[in-house]
Amino acid sequence: MTTSPAGHFDLAAARAALDSQPFSRLIGARLTAFGEGGATLEIDLREELHQQNGFVHGGVLSYAADNALTFAGGAALGPAVLTGGFSIQYVRPATGRTLRARAEVVQAGRRQAVVRCDLHTVAEDGTERLCAVAQGTVLAVPGEQEAGPAVR
Repeated sequence: MTTSPAGHFDLAAARAALDSQPFSRLIGARLTAFGEGGATLEIDLREELHQQNGFVHGGVLSYAADNALTFAGGAALGPAVLTGGFSIQYVRPATGRTLRARAEVVQAGRRQAVVRCDLHTVAEDGTERLCAVAQGTVLAVPGEQEAGPAVR
């Protein structure tokens, strides 16, 4: 991944980092917002992402929470970060056209950030419904901030 010409970890650089993840490309994830301690990740929901009862698979929700949390943490800590861990609570079965994971940093220090993520499904009419809530810790990777960005 590269930073912008000015050396900032901005939306373009964050999108490049996401696109460098083969699994993210497979899922069809995209970043629609990034910066100031927050990130929004969206996935168009298709049949392959559902479980046997027609709801979005929990693994897809967990993936979206994990990546949104990490990108939000990266907006606060810099591009070389890893998820230290997270928990997710499924509020209701997820159905809709799009999955939207909005993450915001709750508190950030020099080496770690606590981040919260709300996951909504978006219906055809644009109505959002909360389907899961996640919280996690994002850690700066020592020594890699100077070596170059590597959101993982």
